[in-house]
Amino acid sequence: MRIDVQFADRVGIAQEVLAKLAERSLNVTAVEVDPPHIFIEAPALDEEGLNQLRDCLLEVAGVLSVSVVAMLPGARRQLYLEALLASQADPMFAVEAEGRVVLANGAAVHASGMSEDELLKMAMQDLIGDPTLLDALISGGYHLPVREVEIDGVPYMLETMPLHEAGGLVAGAVLTLHAPSRIGERMSALVNYEAGGFEAIVGNSPEIELLKQRAARMAPVDAPLLITGETGTGKELLAHACHAGSNRRTQPFFALNCAALPENLAESELFGYAAGAFTGALKGGKPGLLELADGGTVFLDEVGEMSLYLQAKLLRFLNDGSFRRVGGDRELKADVRIISATHRSLEAMVEAGRFRQDLLFRLNVLTLHMPALRDRPGDILPLTNLFLARAIAQTNRPAMRLSQAACAALLASPWVGNVRELQNVVFRAVTMADRPIIHAEDLELARAASPVSQNPTDEIATLEAALADYEKKLLQRLYRDFPSSRRLAKRLGASHSAIATRLRRYGIS
Repeated sequence: MRIDVQFADRVGIAQEVLAKLAERSLNVTAVEVDPPHIFIEAPALDEEGLNQLRDCLLEVAGVLSVSVVAMLPGARRQLYLEALLASQADPMFAVEAEGRVVLANGAAVHASGMSEDELLKMAMQDLIGDPTLLDALISGGYHLPVREVEIDGVPYMLETMPLHEAGGLVAGAVLTLHAPSRIGERMSALVNYEAGGFEAIVGNSPEIELLKQRAARMAPVDAPLLITGETGTGKELLAHACHAGSNRRTQPFFALNCAALPENLAESELFGYAAGAFTGALKGGKPGLLELADGGTVFLDEVGEMSLYLQAKLLRFLNDGSFRRVGGDRELKADVRIISATHRSLEAMVEAGRFRQDLLFRLNVLTLHMPALRDRPGDILPLTNLFLARAIAQTNRPAMRLSQAACAALLASPWVGNVRELQNVVFRAVTMADRPIIHAEDLELARAASPVSQNPTDEIATLEAALADYEKKLLQRLYRDFPSSRRLAKRLGASHSAIATRLRRYGIS
């Protein structure tokens, strides 16, 4: 039984209470004094004995009450501490001022490859194999910049937090080791928290519906995927959706734009670098995206811009999952699915000697093509409405809508920049418009690129003329792929007679 003796604090009262226990020859296994309480654990004490003990203790001057408690505070704190440490997936060590390990969680014991008893006899600098660590901890007040260390050949990023005594002296530190894959999970969660699945790809045109069906079949297949399409079509959005639809959906997703970085930076970003690889490098080295994304997906955007040297290094990784950091001599392994994208013709680049054919074969196991916006005109207005709502919310403007003439202008534009250009046009119009209705002139579309007005003297005067011009061009383009009024009517979801009438009206045959 465990009891709480509450008292009015005075000198010597704790000794008097303990003397009463000794007089009764009570087997006490634990005592905690935390004024104004004395907590006592006596396993043999029963209800009858408690009543007798209570009467005895209340005779001591200053004792106010004697009550039963479920657990001693120290034992409760110890229980919660152990549960807290056990819940941490990252290895954690508490070390004293001399560097000896005094406490470690289960993850730390597992990472060390030792028993808990063996681990608690180790000095941290010996465990890590870095004799300079202790001196660095002491000179830095046990607060060091993040650095990479190794335990049993496995790299970790070391984070330190000093422990201070009541007087301010440093008594030691808590050291936390973050595995690259764990860091990757957290970074990916921050970067991709808004990324969705196939529902994030807006559009219900036949082209997009077919794309989603193909992508949904390919997403769970654990093989490299190549996404082709013009710039601005949303290839990264499709890559996100394929990752979300795969068995790796709970693991990290990282993207690297191969066209945005020079060769040396792209190499260190993708593969990481070893200690001392170059001037200004993080002390101890740095993991790359492949290590951070272990178990997940890496998206290589504009892979056609990758240098031949990096192509060879990537090919080796695709062959057996192994690689070396920049400046490193140790082979590393990572389980990562590669999704790549390009707006270039990789086959033409192979013929020109600017892309490795063997790498193309490895990347092009599965293929998806993101159609240009002009090839799915039915999605232009749904996308416009989405971007309009986003722009209004982002700029804190009152509600706006598009006029019919503005809608016609949007439908007639060639959208050389695809979805990205449409988004920018809508955002600019919302930002600059002074009226609740956005008109065609507010869109500031590139007139020279517009098929509606190739010649400034050839203006279309009315909305009906603009819509008729767009309808004619649409039918002319689709009739090449569906060369009969019945097939074209089925493609457009219209009646055969209506399509036949329009074909005669525009002289299309």
